[in-house]
Amino acid sequence: MDKANKNFGQARRPSTRRLVQLYSALLYNAHLKGFISGQIYQGQAKYACVPGLNCYSCPGAVGACPLGAVQNALASAGHRAEWYVLGILLLYGVILGRTVCGWLCPLGLAQELLHKIPTPKIRKSRGTQIVSWLKYIILAVFVVGLPLWYGLRDDLPLPAFCKYICPAGTAEGAVGLLSSPANASFFSMLGLIFTRKFVIMLVIGLACVFCYRSFCRFLCPLGAIYGLFNRFNVIGVQVDGARCTRCGACVSACGMDVRHVGDHECIHCGKCMAVCHPGAISIKAGKITLKAPDISRAGNKQEALKKRRQTGRILWAAALAALCFALLWFNVLDPAVQAESPSPQAAIPAPTEAPIAAPRYESDAPEGNAVGQRLPDFTLSCYDGTVFRLAEQKGKITMINFWATYCTPCKQELPYFNDLYTAHRDDLAMIAVHPSLVLDSPEEYLADKGYALPFATDADDTVLRLVGGTGTYPQTVVLNRKGEVIYNKVGSVTPEVLEALFDEANQ
Repeated sequence: MDKANKNFGQARRPSTRRLVQLYSALLYNAHLKGFISGQIYQGQAKYACVPGLNCYSCPGAVGACPLGAVQNALASAGHRAEWYVLGILLLYGVILGRTVCGWLCPLGLAQELLHKIPTPKIRKSRGTQIVSWLKYIILAVFVVGLPLWYGLRDDLPLPAFCKYICPAGTAEGAVGLLSSPANASFFSMLGLIFTRKFVIMLVIGLACVFCYRSFCRFLCPLGAIYGLFNRFNVIGVQVDGARCTRCGACVSACGMDVRHVGDHECIHCGKCMAVCHPGAISIKAGKITLKAPDISRAGNKQEALKKRRQTGRILWAAALAALCFALLWFNVLDPAVQAESPSPQAAIPAPTEAPIAAPRYESDAPEGNAVGQRLPDFTLSCYDGTVFRLAEQKGKITMINFWATYCTPCKQELPYFNDLYTAHRDDLAMIAVHPSLVLDSPEEYLADKGYALPFATDADDTVLRLVGGTGTYPQTVVLNRKGEVIYNKVGSVTPEVLEALFDEANQ
């Protein structure tokens, strides 16, 4: 009985690869408090790209998605492309290739878990091999072509794959943010694009139940990029030609559309090792063996197996220590996290010499960022050398627009704000605020636009937190002449909406 229980426990125990997948998903999304607060992490780590497909807008994400970063870099090719992003992707490709897909991608893990649902399965065939080339077309059109086209022609960032297809963006970014009660107002922003993407996500998820890793095999452009490096990546499966008998068992057992072990469709998961009777397949990092064939088939010594297990325990202990530190840092110690929920008074001190407003513009409303509350004072230094002090704007209608150079709707609506400001300059105070996370120079982008309204960078995102922002852009805040909030929402606005807001604040 004890032996039977032991065998049952071993059979149910997660494999090393499954543990690495879970570890990676947690490490990529170590900002756990973001799922509660509904805020996107905005610390310095966000400049770095993680290897796998993990949405930048996920409340837990502590790094950028390489695919989204590449699209934004290509969209900036007309003035200052972020070529370091391409360098990072090249580095991941050379070292790991599609090992990222098999071991380090949260979406790959989700697909495999969905496939475990007991249903009839679609087996790979010549047809699935042909369809697997579709991801290269998606790479060329949605990741390279459209971002370059809109970047060079209109100077607008359009991460087309993220915007129109990516299921990770829908599940992690959109659903992740909407699941927080703090973002209940976001539901009013949902439109046709979200509905389409949500349906795409459901269809892909359903397909994964019946067909192994459907998104990874047929649609994922990141896998297409990494597949180009599979011939010479450092870490991955390798075949010992002297042992191999060319029986084809490895290809038959593989769920991917491989023609031979290690080709552009291989995700280096190592499942083929279990069916390779000569023990010809192993996972290596260069000449170092990371995972060897079964000792009963490959003839390895018990002493070598014991040594590998000891080394594995040491590595897992170090990995768990690193994970614990990451969780502590991204939820408690990081200055960007500590500043997420400051008291309004502590966020930005009021200027010592703010002018006293006329009595009729004084407000006894409580301080806060909700409609009907009085927005606390703040000060920002503008790009043109002037200083914007909210306390000095009483008696005027005030509009605060939060935008980003990497946000297409933001850049499209900036002219609307500028036109309104130009038309009502004597009666309207306005400022456009860029977040601290700068992927492309706002000053450089604005240099030839000729906008009259003042612009500033929120150096440590204190103003964004003051208005209850979550890092989702654009966001518009409108104050009446007493400094009271009449509008505070995330989402694009039209010229008609801005005029209506101006009239409402003027009442």
